[in-house]
Amino acid sequence: MILALILLLAIVLLVAGFEMLLVLGVPALVYKEAFYARLPDAAVVQKIVGGIDHSTLLAIPFFIFAANLMGSGQIARQLIGVVKALVGHTRGGMGHVVVGGSMAFGAVSGSAPATVAAMGRMVYPELRKAGYSDRFSLGLLVSSAETALLIPPSITLIVYGWITGTSISRLFAGGLAVGLVLGLAFAVYVRIQAARDGVTHDPRAPWADRLRAIWHAKWALGMPVIILGGIYSGIITPTEAAAVSVVYAILVEMFVFRALDLKGLAKITEDSAVNTSIIFVLLAMGGLISFFVTLAQVPNEIIAFLEATGAGKITFLIAVNLLFFVAGMFIDPNSTLLVLVPPLYPVALSFGIDPVHFGMLVTLNVSLGMITPPFGLDIFVASSTLNKPVADIIRGVWPFVLVNLIVLLLITYIPQISLFIPKLIYG
Repeated sequence: MILALILLLAIVLLVAGFEMLLVLGVPALVYKEAFYARLPDAAVVQKIVGGIDHSTLLAIPFFIFAANLMGSGQIARQLIGVVKALVGHTRGGMGHVVVGGSMAFGAVSGSAPATVAAMGRMVYPELRKAGYSDRFSLGLLVSSAETALLIPPSITLIVYGWITGTSISRLFAGGLAVGLVLGLAFAVYVRIQAARDGVTHDPRAPWADRLRAIWHAKWALGMPVIILGGIYSGIITPTEAAAVSVVYAILVEMFVFRALDLKGLAKITEDSAVNTSIIFVLLAMGGLISFFVTLAQVPNEIIAFLEATGAGKITFLIAVNLLFFVAGMFIDPNSTLLVLVPPLYPVALSFGIDPVHFGMLVTLNVSLGMITPPFGLDIFVASSTLNKPVADIIRGVWPFVLVNLIVLLLITYIPQISLFIPKLIYG
């Protein structure tokens, strides 16, 4: 009865619009007083602080900083320019540019909201000019940004790796495969829609022009080469790659492109610090939640329940997808991971599910939640960036939700998709 009241309290706080810090923290503290009153308050503080006392998490502020630098400068524009030169002539033209540009920006930012904001300002007018409907253009912009949560360096994968102890490098390799599959699925839908609407596309550019565009964007292309090449070659760790990306972005934007001055750098630093603080406060509280989940032996209770009901691996995976899908509709990805991964991850291991595969389906689910009403974060970012009504964006994302669900089924029940690249690189 007490546990039900605590869960009800969390739901009430969420519906009432309280900050996620309170939605997670207040029920956790009430739970402590109800069931572990003898636990010293100092232990609670230790678990909260210990929640962010991990070197892996250092990558998060660096990648946030780098993403904000690139989105405010010329690196993002040049990455999109290269994609346009390579695929702008295909059927669907600008639609493919949006998908490819989102994947390229995601490969250097790791943030879906940052991708929505950066891409929206630059390519939305071009989509409309090419002949795409307003509804489809908005849905494509919001949905394509999901790939940033999968394609490394994904902040979501870093958080999952920290919670579960899974290799970040292996998660990045798996995320690259799943992100490419999702991007390809979006590209197929773009081509179908382009044929229906008869949208225009650029004339085929000679290879000399394409190579010239690639050369012109050499400094921008250096960013994903440094990040991904450094990580997969084993030269640098993901955390070191994040730090290098910040230094590289500052040097290129300030001294090569001259698109950033000291005043602009100070403003971006301030915004990045605020964004980082929001995430780390949640992670700190997540450390406390994970402690109580372990203390209450929730994973063991779930395993016992599944064994008693005769549920197998397939039923468990269906339940996981439903849980994360519904949670993603109401709370942000990091909070979803902090609440659901600690009790479900040990159960996944008991069924023999690979940690990387489980991480992929979890991340794809929270990515889907970013574009799913009523509270999909990317929907509101796009509304603010493009000054468009939320209702218009929601109408545009539904076909892409269906595409996502098809990809989710493939990723859930064909683990080889997630594991092919990690096994290829790391054995």
